[in-house]
Amino acid sequence: MAKHLIPDIMEHLSRFPDNWLIGYDGGEVTSIAEQKLHNLTQLANINTRPIILLAEREPVQFIASFIASCAAGCQIFLCNPNWVKQEWEQVFELVNPDIIWGQEAEYLKENYQLPIINYPLPINNYPLIMIPTGGSSGKIKFAMHTWETLNASIEALKQYFQLSVINSFCVLPLYHVSGLMQFMRSFTTSGKLVIMPFKALESGETGDINSADFFISLVPTQLQRLLQNPYMASWLSRFHTVLLGGAPAWDSLLEEARKHRIQLSPTYGMTETASQIATLKAKDFLAGNNSYGQILPHAQVTISSLNHEILSYNQIGNITIKGDSLALGYYPQIFANRDNFQTDDIGYLDKNGYLNIVGRSSDKIITGGENVFPAEVEAAIRATALVVDVCVIGLPDKLWGQVVTAVYVPKNSGVSTASLQIAIEDKLSKFKQPKYWVSIESFPRNSQGKFNREQLQEIAIELLKPNPNI
Repeated sequence: MAKHLIPDIMEHLSRFPDNWLIGYDGGEVTSIAEQKLHNLTQLANINTRPIILLAEREPVQFIASFIASCAAGCQIFLCNPNWVKQEWEQVFELVNPDIIWGQEAEYLKENYQLPIINYPLPINNYPLIMIPTGGSSGKIKFAMHTWETLNASIEALKQYFQLSVINSFCVLPLYHVSGLMQFMRSFTTSGKLVIMPFKALESGETGDINSADFFISLVPTQLQRLLQNPYMASWLSRFHTVLLGGAPAWDSLLEEARKHRIQLSPTYGMTETASQIATLKAKDFLAGNNSYGQILPHAQVTISSLNHEILSYNQIGNITIKGDSLALGYYPQIFANRDNFQTDDIGYLDKNGYLNIVGRSSDKIITGGENVFPAEVEAAIRATALVVDVCVIGLPDKLWGQVVTAVYVPKNSGVSTASLQIAIEDKLSKFKQPKYWVSIESFPRNSQGKFNREQLQEIAIELLKPNPNI
């Protein structure tokens, strides 16, 4: 077992006051972590470290289990306790854990014939923290991180905001990088941590804290819902910083946040980079900047053409990242070149080094030879204030290759296709305007506010039948 990590993490935890985890018993975290660590160290005579699957739903159990696993130098896979059987099948196709913490995963493994495959760990005798990604559509993957890669992200954020202690108000899931990093920032800097379900926050349960001392992280749909309540908008405006990420924000939402003087910091990052590698400071946001800000000190970003030519400022191209917080790979494969992580995102750096995102390469719609990025079209439609939600997708078409299609939830029954078309006709070029409009009552987003575009394509095709061109 990796004893060199035990005194650092556990001794650090032992110095915390009992009230560091606001709303829960911090002392209980310490006692549970100590007991779990004791149990793990009894396995010290095993040649390979235990592989742990962590799917605890309750925050105290999750945090204590995570700390104990890291202190013992175990390989740990973070999992969403709300995954269904099909998703657990994907997990057990990847990993056969020695220990399962979390009732749902344990029950499924014991009661279903789940596929169990043993992949050799890509790095032997070194603790890895596997963080899930890619579950909103397609197969679940695990980005392989270490304590060091996660800490590199934290140190960069501290330097960027010139802080030594970070207090976090967390309404995002701990198993996801967005929630885990909020815990990690508070834990490693000896800050305080609030964990609260978003539904409780939305209902007005804000906790007894001085929000001016805290960071809170939200996805755009959460920010939108909080701003609809004047009391919550006022409460949110008192935070030191409101980090916004997980999905693109639309211009009208950013303007609403400015109106309420929210100290908003839009961020760009991903599971693979242990959260943000670019962040806009609130003073720039309030001054009217809608970019994702400057690159944090631990990372480098280059913009390149399809021919891998490095582009100058204001030139749109593929985003490539190099950084100390970059994951080692996707389990069980190591990245061939961590110095050149090619993302799926298209964007540019302006002359001041601010990162702007145009869209995702894989979401790009090619219609009649023209490139259309859904984010631009979605922003124009949201700005009409005629929809509650919208997702723009490309549907196959015999004449155009693909056609731009808007799947939307109307604000009220009086919203028609014609009214939407009129509202955007002077906002977008003709080829960017949706050819088809599909009205639905609601559609799902995952916990990070992202669409399942594949599922929406199926819904749209079904509702548009029997169109002969699709």
